[in-house]
Amino acid sequence: MSSDTEKHRALLRALKDAQGKGDSSFEQAVMNAFEHVFEHLGRLNDHVSLGGPDGGDPHLEPGESPTLR
Repeated sequence: MSSDTEKHRALLRALKDAQGKGDSSFEQAVMNAFEHVFEHLGRLNDHVSLGGPDGGDPHLEPGESPTLR
């Protein structure tokens, strides 16, 4: 988790450093931050999804027949 915390701090630092600059560094920092957020959301979705990471059918309960679906 500490590496993730370091990544968050680096992303925030890049956003703060890029504010007010006339180049595209702020836009790039925002894109990097959103990419990281989407990675988190993807992992969270995989964790809570009934169908697993591939988005398929929910896992079968022990003794449950797949033909009943």
